[in-house]
Amino acid sequence: MTRSVQTLTRLRPSVPEPAGPEPTSSGGLRGGTGGAKGEGGAEELLAAVREGRAAAVPGLLEPLDASARKAALTRLRALRAEVGAGKRATPPHLVDRVRSALYVAGAGCLPASATAAVAASWLGARDLLVREEDGALALAALGDRAPEWAADLAGRLARRRAVAENSYPLLHGLVVRSGYTVPPTDGYVTAWTRHLTDDRLVERLREDPQTPVLVAHALAMAEPPERLTRALGRRPRRHWPTALRTLVGEGVLDRARVLDVCVSRLLHGGPARDLRLPLEMVRLLAPDARELRERIPDWIGIASDAPSLVAGYAQDVLTELASAGTLPVGALAEMTAGVLFRTEKKLVRAQLALVGKVLAEEPGAAGELLPAVTEAFGSEDTGVQERALKLVGRHLPAVDAEVRRELAEAAGLLSPMHRQAAGELFGADLGRGTALPYEEILPPVPEAQRLASPATTVEELVAQLVAGRLAEGPAAFERALDGLVRHAHRDRAAVAEAVREAFPRPPWEQGAHCFTHGTQGIHVVLAGVLGLLDPALVATRRAQGPDQDSCLHQALSGVLDARLWEAAGLVGTDALPFLLATPTWSTGAIEPRVLVERLREYRDAGVEPAPTDLAQALVRVARADPSAGRAAEEAAALGTPAGRRLAARLCGEGIVGATVRFLPRDEDGAPQRWWPSDRLVVDLGEHPAVRAEFPPAFQWLGGAPEAAPRRCPHRVEGRAEWATVLPADRELLAACLLPTLAHRVEGDARGAAEPLTALVEADGPVGRAVLLALAFGLGRVDADDRLRAVDGVLVLAARGELNARRLGAELAWLVAEGSVKPNRLADAARTAAATGAYRTVWTVLEAMLPEVLAPARPVRGLGEVLAVAADCVERCGARGEVAGLDALASGRGSSQLVVQAGRLLSALRQGADQPPTETV
Repeated sequence: MTRSVQTLTRLRPSVPEPAGPEPTSSGGLRGGTGGAKGEGGAEELLAAVREGRAAAVPGLLEPLDASARKAALTRLRALRAEVGAGKRATPPHLVDRVRSALYVAGAGCLPASATAAVAASWLGARDLLVREEDGALALAALGDRAPEWAADLAGRLARRRAVAENSYPLLHGLVVRSGYTVPPTDGYVTAWTRHLTDDRLVERLREDPQTPVLVAHALAMAEPPERLTRALGRRPRRHWPTALRTLVGEGVLDRARVLDVCVSRLLHGGPARDLRLPLEMVRLLAPDARELRERIPDWIGIASDAPSLVAGYAQDVLTELASAGTLPVGALAEMTAGVLFRTEKKLVRAQLALVGKVLAEEPGAAGELLPAVTEAFGSEDTGVQERALKLVGRHLPAVDAEVRRELAEAAGLLSPMHRQAAGELFGADLGRGTALPYEEILPPVPEAQRLASPATTVEELVAQLVAGRLAEGPAAFERALDGLVRHAHRDRAAVAEAVREAFPRPPWEQGAHCFTHGTQGIHVVLAGVLGLLDPALVATRRAQGPDQDSCLHQALSGVLDARLWEAAGLVGTDALPFLLATPTWSTGAIEPRVLVERLREYRDAGVEPAPTDLAQALVRVARADPSAGRAAEEAAALGTPAGRRLAARLCGEGIVGATVRFLPRDEDGAPQRWWPSDRLVVDLGEHPAVRAEFPPAFQWLGGAPEAAPRRCPHRVEGRAEWATVLPADRELLAACLLPTLAHRVEGDARGAAEPLTALVEADGPVGRAVLLALAFGLGRVDADDRLRAVDGVLVLAARGELNARRLGAELAWLVAEGSVKPNRLADAARTAAATGAYRTVWTVLEAMLPEVLAPARPVRGLGEVLAVAADCVERCGARGEVAGLDALASGRGSSQLVVQAGRLLSALRQGADQPPTETV
C-alpha cells in the first residue's frame, strides 16, 4: 500500500463490482484478439481520437492488448503535444473534443505497472479535461484496478481543485470501487455538493456514508460551496441548512461536532458572505444555555473580530448569558475590551449599556470592568468617548487607588473637548505632562525608480510572459515589451519557437480573427512574431485613431493599442531594432539624454523611427529634467527630423494643455444634466502642428475629441497604463481622467481612482483638473479608491504642490450639490488626518465649510465632517472663524450636526492645549 493510501479509511469490507468482461494483466478489459488485429484496432482508436469521438473510445479499447495499448499511448502523447502547441491543423470547433478523446484514450492505455502518480499526471492535466462527462468515460476506460491504487489515484486528483471540481464522476467512481474514503478537499466537496443537490437531498445525504466527514469539511471551508449558500427560495427541499438540521435531529450528523465546526468557522472570520452559512446553521440549531456557555471564549473572539452582522449575534449571545448571571466578570471584561475597539457605533453603545447594567447589579465588578471601558476613550466618535467617561465617573468611587490611576492615565486618549471633564473627575491623578508644539507629519516624497533592464535571454523573457507578471503594473509590461522587440530583432526564429512551446493554448490558436475587436494585450505582438497576423488588419489598426464619439479614456487606451499594433507589424524586422518609447523611470517618463542617445543609434543604423513609437517617446520625455536644455542642443545636432522634433519638444514648442469646466445643471433647459460627468467640458484647444506631425492615435491631443460633455457608460479597461501615456503633462492627464472619475459617483465601479497614484507623481503644474480629480477620488464609493485619493493629497502636500484652499473650494460645490457625499468625505479626511496631517486637512475643510453651511438646511451627514474638522483644530491649535458655524452651533437639539458644530466653534475660539506652530 502506498504512503498516501495509509491515511485513507475503509468504507466497508468489500464493494461488489458490476459484472463485466474479465480484466487483463494490462489493467483494461480483455479483448479476444491481438497481434495484427490489435494494431488495426489501435489505428481505429487513434482515428476516433483525431475526430474527437470520446464516447467511442472505451469500446475501441476493449480489443487492444497490452502491447497495442503501449504503442497507442506513445502516439497519443505525440498527438497531445501537437494539439497543445497548435501545430496540428484541427478545426477550432473540434479542439476541445479532441482533447476529451485524448483524455479518455490515455487513461485506458496506461499500463498495469503505471503508478497512481503517473495516472494522475495524465488524468489531472489541465490541457486535457474539458467536460465533466469525460471523467465517467475515463473511469470506464481504466478498467479494473487494485482498491489501494484506485484510492491513491482518487486522493491525488482530489488535491487538485480544478480537477476535482470538474471530474466528480471519476473521483466518486474510484472511491466506490476502492471502498476507501478519500481525505476531503475543497474541490471534491464542492463537486459533491453540486451533484447531490436535488429534491432528494436529505435522502441522498442519508445514503452517502461519507456525509458526516464531507459536511464537516464543507462547513469549515473558507469559501463555502455555492449550493450550500443558496437561500431557501421556492425549492425548500434543496436547501442545505434545513437538510443538515434534519440530519442533526435524526442523529445522522453529530450535533456537537456541527456546532463546533460552525462556531470555529465564525471565529476564523473572513468576508461576511462566507460566514452566512455557519451563522445560519448555528441559528437553526438554536444552542441551549449549556451549549452557549461551553463556547464562551469563542463568542468573545467572534464579537471582537468578526464582521458586524456576525459580531452582533455573538454579542447578543453573551448579553443573554450576562443577563442570566452565567457570564464570568473576567469574560465580560475581555469581551468589552474587544467590542469597544470596534468602530460600529451600534455595537459599541450596546456594550457600554451592558456594562452599565452589570455594574448597577454588581458594583464590586467595577475594578475589573472599568479598565476595559477605557478602550472607548480612543474612539473616533466623541459621543462614545463621552458615554464611556460618564460610565467611569458613575462607578469611580468603587475602585481602589491603583485602578483609579490606571483610569486617569487612559484618559489621555480622550479628545481635547473632554479633557476638562476628565480633569474634574480625576483631579490630581490626571497627569498633564509637558505641552509640546504641534508638528505636522506628512509622508516622505516618493522617489521615481529606474526601470529595470529588459530580459537578457530568450528564456528569461518567456518566463516573464508565462508567469503573467505583466499585470503587476505598467513598468513590468514596458520591460517585457521592450525585451520582446529586442530579442525578436536578434533572432526571431528562436523567440517564435520559445513562444510556441510556452503557450500551448494561446488566444490566437483559433486564428488571427481573435484580434478583430482588440489587441489582447501583448499577445498581438506575440502573434506578430509567429507571423499569424493579416498585414491588411495590422495596417488598418496602425492608422486608426479615436473617432469623434470617443471618450478621453478611450483615447488614452487607444495610444497603447496603436503601439502594440505597430510593434506587431514590425517586430522581428530591421525597422524596429528596439523601442524608443520605453520609459527610463517608473512614472513612465523618459530621461531626455537617454532618448537622444536612442535616436542617435537609430540614425547610425540608418533606421527611420516608427511613427507611433516616436510619438509616445516625445510625449513621455521629461521636459522638467535638469538635463533638458543640454539634451535639446544634442537632439538638434543629430540633424534628423526626429532629433529636431525632440529639440522643439524640450524647448516647450507645441505643448498642449487642457481646461475643464462644468455646464450649469439647467442650461438650455436640459434637466438630464444632473451628474458632473454629464456637464463636464474638457477643452484641449486647437494645435494644428500636433495634428499634422503626430500619427492618428495621438492627433486628439491637437483638439479632438471635441470639447463637449459625453457619457462613457461602457466598460473601462487599462487604467493602470493611462498615467504612463502622459507622464510629463500632469494637468492634461488629470483632465483625461476626470470623465471616468466623475461618471456615476454613486456607482459601485471599483478602481476608477487607480491612476491617481501615478498622477500626483507625474511632472507638470497642479491646476484645477488635478484638484478636481482628487476631489472626486475623495468622494468615491469604494474605500480603496478613497485611500488612493488620500495618498495623492498627502503626497502633493509633502511636495509643496498642494493648494489646499482651492481643493476645499472644489469640494464645497461638489458636496453642496450632492456629487460628493459627506460621509465618504469624512472617512477620507479622517484617514488623512490620522497620519498626522491635521493642519493640512483642516485647511481643506476650512475653505469648504462656509459654502456647505450657508443653506437654511445644511447638507445631510455634515456632522461627521464637522467632527473631523473639530478633531483637526483641537490637535493642531488652529484659530479663526467659519461663516455660518456660529448660527448652526446655537441651534436647538442634540443632533450630531449641532453637537459637532459647537465643538468646532469652541475649539476655534479657545485653541488646543498645545501652542500652534507654523508648518511648511
